[in-house]
Amino acid sequence: MITKGYANTPLGQIHFRTTGKLTGDQTPIVMLHQTASSSAMWEKVITHIDGALPTIAFDTPGFGNSFDPEGYLSIGELSEVIVHACNDLGIDAFHLLGHHTGVCLAAEIAVAHPSRTQSVMMIGPVPLTAEEREEFRTHFSTPFSPDELGGYLTNTWNYLQDLGGTEAMPLDLMHREVLDTVRAHQGRFLTYSAVWDQDFTALFEQIDAPLLLMCAEKDVLWPFFERACDMRTDAQSATVGGSNFEPDQDPAGVTKAVLTFLNDASSNKQET
Repeated sequence: MITKGYANTPLGQIHFRTTGKLTGDQTPIVMLHQTASSSAMWEKVITHIDGALPTIAFDTPGFGNSFDPEGYLSIGELSEVIVHACNDLGIDAFHLLGHHTGVCLAAEIAVAHPSRTQSVMMIGPVPLTAEEREEFRTHFSTPFSPDELGGYLTNTWNYLQDLGGTEAMPLDLMHREVLDTVRAHQGRFLTYSAVWDQDFTALFEQIDAPLLLMCAEKDVLWPFFERACDMRTDAQSATVGGSNFEPDQDPAGVTKAVLTFLNDASSNKQET
């Protein structure tokens, strides 16, 4: 059963969804969501993991039921909030599983805390050039602020419908994502700004942990997936289904790739 709770950090409370014993013998998977979703996007994957490993999915500051930052926080600063949340819960070592923005957070944590990071799994790595980051900024950093006529609600719906791409989004998924995005109307703009400010590529090259790269062919970041794989030839890779919402659209495929990778990494560790 998935349970929910809060972790205390110096900046505010972080909400999470979890299963299993986080401080037991098994290393938990720490799940980090995309902008502007919440930890709810990991529920299907958590269910498919079905107790094979303990899991915890955090709401990043500014999203879901976590606190709202008073202003801009860099991806490095946001990632340290997640580390503080892990500390509060007694989580020492962890596997990191990130999706889109969650990938950026995972890279920061892995580089800053290598001794605690047992592996890093990424859905939609973003090894963009500075020029490409600026191009993405123009498309994904426009704020949807509340207005008296409620037009921002329609704008949010249309934005998410377009983001779904050619892979049809079920109505319940659209509804959940609209609610998460409307709630995060400030966090979305601030965090996307931080994403495009981050030099992910430099961090990506420094990760010193077993690495799994995943992406769907209909994901907006698919054009950069081969580049990521070429940069990290030591990484395992897997193509999963869906579009920009792989954990919802192909939870079985994501779970299979994750558990296969972790089993292989565990076997390799025992052999050495």
